[in-house]
Amino acid sequence: MTLTHDEIVALPKVLLHDHLDGGLRPSTLIELAAEIGHELPSTDPDELATIFSTNANSGDLVRYLEAFAHTTAVMQTADNLRRVAREAVVDLAADGVIYAELRYAPEQHVAGGLDLQEVVEAVQAGIEEGIAEAAEAGNGIRVGALLDAMRHLDRSEEIAALAIVNRDKCCVGFDIAGPELGFPASNHAAAFAALRAAHLPVTIHAGEADGADSVSDALFHGARRLGHGVRIHEDIKGFDSDEPVLGLIARHALDQQIPLECCPTSNVQTAAAPSIEDHPMHALRDLGFAVTVNTDNRLVSGVSMSGEFAALVEAGWTAEDLLEATLAAAWGAFLPYEERGDLAELILEGYGIEL
Repeated sequence: MTLTHDEIVALPKVLLHDHLDGGLRPSTLIELAAEIGHELPSTDPDELATIFSTNANSGDLVRYLEAFAHTTAVMQTADNLRRVAREAVVDLAADGVIYAELRYAPEQHVAGGLDLQEVVEAVQAGIEEGIAEAAEAGNGIRVGALLDAMRHLDRSEEIAALAIVNRDKCCVGFDIAGPELGFPASNHAAAFAALRAAHLPVTIHAGEADGADSVSDALFHGARRLGHGVRIHEDIKGFDSDEPVLGLIARHALDQQIPLECCPTSNVQTAAAPSIEDHPMHALRDLGFAVTVNTDNRLVSGVSMSGEFAALVEAGWTAEDLLEATLAAAWGAFLPYEERGDLAELILEGYGIEL
């Protein structure tokens, strides 16, 4: 049975991989850019969104990244950060997301004079406002923050310490983002050692712009999830055959059920997958990997969680497949064990499954 748009929107969703600076409302970006005199490619919301999604689909990484210069330009004050975070939460809740982890790099939001702690506090204030606003509209959502360090820069130890200090307030984990190829996780070994000592969960972008060796490096440094992770299939001989043979890296990820934070549309745009129809996540799911569905950058890629679900349904996924991926995301969330169980129960109820 094909799911309708309304049915897909109504399904409870868990989002583990969504960048705050990649998901602004076009109208908000236009308004905030005008306030600071920042020039955008268009001041029409629909046209601006089309420009960004066209660039994302161009196959040109430089064009894809242009959008972030615009979004981060307007995210340099506490008020603007709070607004962007609030609206992100409201939009996700309206799309059926019941749990989300929003990630951002505090070091990218200090050009206006904020310090790192003030950035964290502004984003958290917006998250809390968004949760309250969503509740008033009848949409329950829980949201945690993931702090990113930029892997091509040198502030990872500082950002790791920031995440640890704020763990009881808002930060559920740590990540490194930015260019993967040429900037391995091992460059930030000291930060990861500090995080392990503090028992703070880590997810690492790996297996998107680089291959299985990058995934291995991420796992070595304590990644409990893999940001994208789709190129782990390069460690599986005969991946497209009836008798695939898993290498040590793939075997470890499968046996430990390391969640893969797959982002279908974004993975195609960045050439980590040839198309949604031929995305490695389908075969990885069939092999038993903990495949999850995510948006990555909602504005930049022109996507939503419901849109990603619909694209997967078009590619042959069933409601049962969506449920399996959503439960994998729930159990992979950086939440206490009991709360992950509660989240799984909400998901099953949303799919009409009685406990």
